[in-house]
Order: sequence, then structure tokens, then C-alpha cells
Amino acid sequence: MAVLAPERTDTGSRPETPPRAARRRPPPRPRVDRIPPLPADRWLSWLLAAALGVLTLGGRLVGIGYPDTLLFDEAYYPPEAHDLLTWGHEYNRGYTFIVHPPLGKWLIAGGEHLFGYTSFGWRFPSAVAGAVAVVVLTRLARRLTGSTLLGLVAGLLLALDGFAFTVSRIGLLDVFLQVFVLAAVACLVVDRDRVRARVRAHLPVPRTGFRLGPRGWRIAAGLLFGCACSVKWSGLYFLAFFAVLSLFWDRAAWREAGVPDPTATALRRGLPGATWALAAVPVLTYLASFTGWFLGETAQGRWWAQRNPDTAFPFVPDALRSWWHMHAEWWDFHNGLSTPHPWESGPWSWLVNGRPILLWNPQGLTDASGEQVIRYILMVGTPTLWLAFAPALVWLAWRIVARRDPAAVLVAVAVVAGWGTWFLNPERTMFVFYTAPVLPFFVLAVTLVLQDVLGRPGAPPWRRSAGLAAVSGYVAVVAGTFAFFYPVLAGQPLSNAEWLLRMWFPSWF
Repeated sequence: MAVLAPERTDTGSRPETPPRAARRRPPPRPRVDRIPPLPADRWLSWLLAAALGVLTLGGRLVGIGYPDTLLFDEAYYPPEAHDLLTWGHEYNRGYTFIVHPPLGKWLIAGGEHLFGYTSFGWRFPSAVAGAVAVVVLTRLARRLTGSTLLGLVAGLLLALDGFAFTVSRIGLLDVFLQVFVLAAVACLVVDRDRVRARVRAHLPVPRTGFRLGPRGWRIAAGLLFGCACSVKWSGLYFLAFFAVLSLFWDRAAWREAGVPDPTATALRRGLPGATWALAAVPVLTYLASFTGWFLGETAQGRWWAQRNPDTAFPFVPDALRSWWHMHAEWWDFHNGLSTPHPWESGPWSWLVNGRPILLWNPQGLTDASGEQVIRYILMVGTPTLWLAFAPALVWLAWRIVARRDPAAVLVAVAVVAGWGTWFLNPERTMFVFYTAPVLPFFVLAVTLVLQDVLGRPGAPPWRRSAGLAAVSGYVAVVAGTFAFFYPVLAGQPLSNAEWLLRMWFPSWF
């Protein structure tokens, strides 16, 4: 038997290495917490966000009924919403082709139910959705930055954006997609923070983690993502990207707690629940949105399977086969849409207001003196805000590389999901209002830049004062620009000279 040598006591000696069985896993090394804590002004922050939302809604509703005719793609959605009110599904007239799920049109139908089949009725839900998006963005930005001030700045910038203003004053689907996506992401961020708090409360954690218990915020996110997909299919990109990001957040929580294999732990403890919350719940939500279609006798494509019995998978119920065939037709339509349009634009031009959409421009109007009057409604973003998007994305990349900033990563994922994916099919006919769901995240990118302009809370007072002055000055410039462009956003009467002052680029005509 080997005999252990006695321990040396001289200065250059090393302590004896303990047997492997006696070794213990060292405690986790402290990491820099890159997720800021929430401010303590919970109720005040809610009151301020709610007040901003009410003011936004009031501003959206002023003159929202003008004009009292259908604008642009309102030719489709308000009439289809009226069908939903009448029959419970879009009526198949034979000369129309329905290409989007029904939930957004159900929301428009709610306004028509309250206020009648009028321009105010079919636009009112959009105004409500736009105001809710401002409140949700305010709360999300506050959580990501740890600052109520910056949360209000983000919400105010969205409220003062001309594109957000016009898209929430027209009966289109995209503003509903915007609010559902934004709310779903906000719920996932709350879930992230709750999981981190739970893990920290159980330090030191077992080597394989522990059960995290119910995750209601993640289920709520799945429901909202399902609602987004039930408005437009482009919500699916956000669902897929953020489902993966949510698992990475779980991994970061276990890694921070010192778990030896955080990837395996995240998959074991998080993947089963994520499959339910971010896969099954969205699918069930999407299916539920078609209840009226399944129950309808004259819904588009409802009886396709009965008329085509010799098809694949005959064991699948006829209703589901008809439903699937209708979706295949929708896919072919969207994937092959290449009809030229005078107001189409590509994704690169969206960041710089390259080709906004003219919604209304009646001809032959004159005032009491016989002078020409122009009433122009242009779906254009506030230039001093939109021209900051591209530089903000560059700064965002720097924050990710240099700081590994979680807020910047979130915004980058959203930008890829809501903007980058449109580059996958560059031949498709596209319009600037497709940016509606990603717009709040572009605003968040600008807000993160303003966070660095403002300076850290521990910075010298003069630095914070100078930063606050710069941030306030920029918001004031955006507000002034929005006020300047307001007449061509709301269709107010202008002289030809006044109108030309607001047409900054030839592509706006």
C-alpha cells in the first residue's frame, strides 16, 4: 500500500490535492449583470404610460373618419369584416379571393358593430391598437433599460411617428399585427426576468437544475403570437425567432447560476414547456380564429374536399383537408405576388422613407376664393426619426459585440424577424406598411442610442444634465417634425406651396 508523504511546511510547498471524491464544485463566479433592475416607481410609471396612451388615442381619433370612403386596401378588409358580422365568415362571392386569416378582420368588425359600417367604425379599432402599442412599448423599453424616462421616450417617439399615426387611422391589418407581436415579446421578456429571479432564489442550484414551475407569461406570449399569426402570417417569423431566443435566455439563467452544462439543462427544463407554450398554444389559437369558417356554409373553399374526394390523406376530415388546401392557395398567392404597383417599395428603401404610400389625394378641390386646395394623406414616417434607424442599427451592433447587451440582442432579433426576412423573396410585390410590426423595435434601437447619450446613472451630474438636454432636444425635433408633417398625414387642406414644402423627395409624389 502506498504511503502518503507528510505535508511540507516550507514556504515553497503546495498543499496536498484532496482525493477526487472529496472535491466540490466551486461556487459560481460572479458575473456582470447586464439586465438592469426595474425602477421603484411602479405605480407612477403605469400612470404615466396610461396617460401617454390616452393622449395617443385622442390624437388618433381626431378626424379619423375623413375621408368617408375606402382607402387603399380598405377595399378588402372592412367589407370582409362586415361579412364576418353578418355570416360569421367571409362570404364567398366568387369574384374575391381572401388571403389572410380572420382575426384582424374580426377586430375591425368590432368597430363596425359599435359604430356602424362607417369609416369611423372600421378605423376605430386601429386607433385603439395603435394607442395600446404605445403603452406596451413604453413598458417594454422601461424594463429593457431600467429607466422610466427612457420608457416614456420610446413610447413618445412611436406616438410621434407619422407612419404609426397613419397606420393606426386606417382599416388595415398591420397595426393589429404590430400590437400582438409587441405584446408577445414583452410577455417573453417578463418571463425571462421571472425565470432569472427564480433561479437566483434557489442558489446554489443542483447540477441539473430544478423544475421552474408554471410560466404563465410564456403561455401568454404563445397566445399573443398565435393571435399575431391569425392576423397575418408574417407573425410566424417573430414566433420562431423569439421561441429560440427564449431558450437562450433560459440557458443564460442556468449558466449564471453555475450549472455545469447549461445547454442540456435549458433543453431539459425549458424545451417541454416551450413546446407547449410556443408551439401548441399558437397553433390552437390560430385554429380557433377559423371557428366561423369551419361552421360556415358559404365560406371560401369550405367544401373543396367534398368536391375533390380523390385526394391525398383521405382519412383526414374533409373540413381540415379543405382548410389546408385553402392555405396552400394562400401560400401560392403570397409567394408569387409580383404584380407591379405604383406605390410598391423594397425593404432597403423602408429605412429611409424611400417610397411611402399615397392614401388619398382628391382632385379639383378649391377654397372659397377659388384657389386650389390639396388634401394629401401620405403614409410616411417622421423623417427625423426614420433617418436615425440605420445609424441606430450600427450602434446596436456595437453594443452587442462590445457589451453583449441583452436589450440590443432582443432588438436585433426582432429586426431580423420583421425586416430581414422580407429579403428572402425580393421579387415579391411589397409595401412600406409591412414594417408595422417591426417599427417599435426600430424605435427601441433609437432609444438604446439615446440611453448612451443620456449616460449611466452613476455618471457625474454635469454629464447626466448634458445627456438629458440632448435627449430632450432630439425628442423635441421629432415632435416638431411630426407637427410640420401633420397636415399631409391627416389630409388637412393645404395650398400648393404649403404642400410642396412637405414633399421632401421626388418619390413622395
